[in-house]
Amino acid sequence: MAATGFAASFWSSDYAGGLGVLFGKLQQGVQENQQVLTIARMRADAEELYGNSLGNIGPAAERLTGGFNRDEGASTRKAYEGVRTEMESAAQNHHKIASNIRELVVNPFSRWCEAHAARVQNSQDDLQNRIKLHDRQADAVRKFRSQYYNKCRLVEDLEEEDKLAFQDPQSEAATSPKAKSIPTIKMSEPEDSQTNPIDLGDETFQPEQVKKILAHMLESIKIGEVKVPILGVYQNTSNGADITEYIQKHMGATSVSYAERIGQDMVDNGFLRLVGNVGNAFANSSRMNYQWKPKVFQMTGIPEKKRALERVGSAMSQDSITVDSPAGAIQEYLVGWNPLNNAYPNETPAEKLRREAREADERYKSSVKKLDSLRCNLEEAMVDHLKFMERCELDRLKAIKAVILDFSGAVSNVIPSLQSTVDKMMLFQETVQPLGDLRYLLENYRTGPFVPRVTTYENYYNSVDEQTFGVDLEARARSDRKRVPIIITTILTFLDNHYPDLEGDEVRRGIWLVDVPLAQTHGLRNLINTGKTFPHDVLEKFEIPVVASVLKLYLLELPDSLVSSHVYEIVKTIYSTTATDASESTRVSVIQSTLGQLRLANIATLDAITTHFTRLIELTSADEAYITALAQTLAPCILRPRQESSLTMNERYSFRLIRDLFAHKDAIFGELKRASTLTHSSSGAQRPRAISTDESNRRANYEERNRAIAAQRSPRATSPNPGRGSHRRDRSVGGPETRFPVNTSSPTERRGTTGSRNSLEVPGSVENSPVVDGKGTNGTMDSPPEHPAPSSTRVPLPRKAAGGLSRTVNRDSTGSLRGEEGPRGVQLEDKPMDD
Repeated sequence: MAATGFAASFWSSDYAGGLGVLFGKLQQGVQENQQVLTIARMRADAEELYGNSLGNIGPAAERLTGGFNRDEGASTRKAYEGVRTEMESAAQNHHKIASNIRELVVNPFSRWCEAHAARVQNSQDDLQNRIKLHDRQADAVRKFRSQYYNKCRLVEDLEEEDKLAFQDPQSEAATSPKAKSIPTIKMSEPEDSQTNPIDLGDETFQPEQVKKILAHMLESIKIGEVKVPILGVYQNTSNGADITEYIQKHMGATSVSYAERIGQDMVDNGFLRLVGNVGNAFANSSRMNYQWKPKVFQMTGIPEKKRALERVGSAMSQDSITVDSPAGAIQEYLVGWNPLNNAYPNETPAEKLRREAREADERYKSSVKKLDSLRCNLEEAMVDHLKFMERCELDRLKAIKAVILDFSGAVSNVIPSLQSTVDKMMLFQETVQPLGDLRYLLENYRTGPFVPRVTTYENYYNSVDEQTFGVDLEARARSDRKRVPIIITTILTFLDNHYPDLEGDEVRRGIWLVDVPLAQTHGLRNLINTGKTFPHDVLEKFEIPVVASVLKLYLLELPDSLVSSHVYEIVKTIYSTTATDASESTRVSVIQSTLGQLRLANIATLDAITTHFTRLIELTSADEAYITALAQTLAPCILRPRQESSLTMNERYSFRLIRDLFAHKDAIFGELKRASTLTHSSSGAQRPRAISTDESNRRANYEERNRAIAAQRSPRATSPNPGRGSHRRDRSVGGPETRFPVNTSSPTERRGTTGSRNSLEVPGSVENSPVVDGKGTNGTMDSPPEHPAPSSTRVPLPRKAAGGLSRTVNRDSTGSLRGEEGPRGVQLEDKPMDD
């Protein structure tokens, strides 16, 4: 993504907000075009009118009898005729000015304005339609997620009831003296919908609120009966138009579509049913009738009108006459009696509930994937349209500049006496600066940089094996059983191995600054967004800048920035004007202590990325201009504020933090490693992990509560360290600093047997590299080789402690990479995490 321009300036969390600001300004530009066109058109009309008035002066003077007509040889008559001729000439000149303005300005510019307005409107309509599709799918995801979680809760409740149902009454009595009777199973009532919250539109109502709303609807909406041929008469019906009108008037629906959504939710929750038509959709139509179901009258306590059917088909029994509607009776009868086409014969209620939970999970998962696809398509379309709109707006400003020039030319070419006016007009057009106006629009109306908002699939049992992008960094690292997520180490290793294939240092440095089309980045993202390890062969199919771009996209799509937004204000204070007097060593120390507050996965990942870029900068001898451009590109990927605002968009604290990480990497991360080692070796203090508020931990909390209840029921002392269940992983006993102890030994020293799992060294160091003879393996090297493999054409390339960038050349050739040449590439390798 480019650092400036429309494509990086008009984003918002809901996508529509930023686009609304931009298209508001573009529509303002359309109105400005009409204003310029109106001035030119009215000036042409005025010139023509003035020319007509000048042309009428001479004939009016000629109509007077006598005068100069009687004195042909006098000089006064010649002067008179000269003035009259100038009047006629002036009239012709003004007519010509009017004609020139229309031909050079009004006609061509009016056609251009129409085409420009159509371009803006087409882009706006296309993006609005895409946003509507995305929002509808997001609503569907929330609905499917709610259904999935409800089914999982029911399965848990059923499992708990089964446990209580099959307990031994004697053992229960023996272990609990207070037990008086055998526990009984309390089956859930079919009216569970009356005790659970109900979603209507975008709001959730408690049962008491729904009861009041339904009672008021029955009192306010016209209720009658509808006669349907063959089926009979339906009691307690209302048409869709009356229900929609009530929802808009009393339930705050701002549009008919939103009112129809609330009506559809009422149908889905069993309050209404469509009669006389196929299906069960709700629509704002006076021809579509809906019957209030008995459930509504039971909840509200309002008596229900019933009427016995006069005639029913002979195939129906007499008992079916007592149902509230013939259509409902037929439908329920046919659904219950289906011996020839039963997909799940002999299915128990428990098996049915578990099957429904699995089906709800699949629907939810597929809806999340569809939403992610729609979001990617929307972002690609937004980038394309924003770049196109930027070109259109710049063309519009240039067109106005050209119109003013043509306008002044139309006047100056005809009447030299108006030179002073023309000079002023020429000065006006010189002051028009299209690029400056475009920059003014960006600086004053931009809504935020490109930060995609990913809707992830949230598994009820807290599994993250389905996706990679948009997942919390620590959760991803724990799932990979690594300190640094595998996707980051894989991409950095791939780039290290392919830097030597590029021609020249400038090309190597430039891959991080290329503005890669978002569609190509999304193409690679879709292939590796599986939550699992992927081979390098997938990356080989794409160009190197695309691989680098997908790493930046991964960092942008994290739910929180790599350097957490919680420390943004601390970083801001470090670089504020009040702290400019502090020495560089003091600033580095404060940065180090601030980064020490981050989770260990974030620190290790930041260390790996910083090591990669500092190595690239050193080995390619990057100048200050490149380091500045690279830091500006990486700034939103590393540190973002918690809430983007007009103030934070102009702040450069993230940029300055990256510059310090590049300049003082060894001091900052070396101190972090030493501090972590001291904490691990000499202190038993543990840093508590943040408690997640994710509802997906409900099962773990639920079982923990059951164990506590069982402990109270049993007279025996409970174990201080209960065993883990096989279905989940408890929170780690040790804090982050003890789970990942730091090895203070030099990266070039040989590691001992006790320190193989206690290092926070950046993956990719020489001793951590899994590369043997240029090929990656799953093993690790105990120490770097003392001597390179004998070769007549290769010599080792000196590396930093982190190693990585190498190139193979002949001894007599010169390359842009400095130093000796050595084995090709070094891969990053990350050790497994401690459970």
